[in-house]
Amino acid sequence: MMINERTSLDQTYAALADPTRRAILAYLRNGPATVTRVAAPFEMSLHGVSKHVRVLERAGLIEREVRGRQHFLHLCATPLEEATEFTEHYRAFWEARLGAMAEHVENKHLESQRNTSKPKRPIKKRGASSQ
Repeated sequence: MMINERTSLDQTYAALADPTRRAILAYLRNGPATVTRVAAPFEMSLHGVSKHVRVLERAGLIEREVRGRQHFLHLCATPLEEATEFTEHYRAFWEARLGAMAEHVENKHLESQRNTSKPKRPIKKRGASSQ
């Protein structure tokens, strides 16, 4: 992975770490919206929401289009796709590891069942005579 890709990925995850920013992205899934409209559901100032918007812009998760005095925000999926590719690699790794562990546990369980279902033979002591 190149340094620019890591920086981009770092910015993506940092932007996604905040629930307000995730909510903004969720809102923009429905299509472009003005900053004012995006800010409406939040109990914070327009300035506060704008700070979150700037973080999302720096991470490349949204783009701003200025039409006169209105600023429209658009969701950009590319950084999310890159983050998904990164985590997908580890998901596949952990699924394989967990699958192997589940198989091992199942084998131990079956082995344990076989050992407990066998009738136990009495142990004869050496030198003891049978009467």
